[in-house]
Amino acid sequence: MTMKAKKILFITQEMTPYVPDSELAAMGRELPQEIQEKGREIRTFMPKWGNINERRNQLHEVIRLSGMNLIIDDTDHPLIIKVASIQAARMQVYFIDNDDYFLKRLMALDENGNEYEDNSERAIFYARGVLETVKKLRWVPDVIHCQGWMSALVPLYVKTAYKEEPSFRDSKIVYSMSSEDLKQSMGTNFGNCITFRDVNASVLEDFSPEVTYDELNKLAINYSDGLTVPDTDKFQAFAEYAQSKEIPVLENVSAADADAFADFYDKVWSQGKNED
Repeated sequence: MTMKAKKILFITQEMTPYVPDSELAAMGRELPQEIQEKGREIRTFMPKWGNINERRNQLHEVIRLSGMNLIIDDTDHPLIIKVASIQAARMQVYFIDNDDYFLKRLMALDENGNEYEDNSERAIFYARGVLETVKKLRWVPDVIHCQGWMSALVPLYVKTAYKEEPSFRDSKIVYSMSSEDLKQSMGTNFGNCITFRDVNASVLEDFSPEVTYDELNKLAINYSDGLTVPDTDKFQAFAEYAQSKEIPVLENVSAADADAFADFYDKVWSQGKNED
């Protein structure tokens, strides 16, 4: 009998009603609620993008969780944690904030439609910020569901720098591909920026010097226990890449497929475990 994953951590990059509608924003909003209604315990995180109206959405800072600094490329970046509630869903959402990376700045693209040059650093800050906050919450997820490129570095950090942390020691990771992508590479300084504890540029040795967007996704897959794709045809190469590494793939799924996701979490959670 398959073991059930009881605690699911959702790390997404978009969620309605906080940002404009998109395929990923719909999944970020609907899937956690559906999984919670199935009796699972959840926590949900997203970046505090600059286009989120804090007053309208009633965000407020959680002082006990804020205050630490994350060092990226020898520079300190204060971590600010905010929270809001979606009353209709009885669901809290935690927001990762920082003035350098998010204040008055939009999502992947600026007001002129250009990608931010430091998107890779923003993703690093987001990944580490979520993991540090979950540690402070003293909450232990069975499955961590990462949605979109902004969460792509979470699998790497969980399976390396945080692998001995009690909060993540036994966690399994599901990574979801998104139709939204980045055109620019991660930049020449990416190897220095991701450095933390036992993580350094050596994890990128199989990729090109600047790490393309496709390679970023492969890096996420390398450290994940399951992959989901919304369109098998579009993401066939990534699905085959995961399968070549014996990583299970859930194909052609949307936010409406909560039953399929729940079963997939259980499948991934059960991998390598002794069943009674």
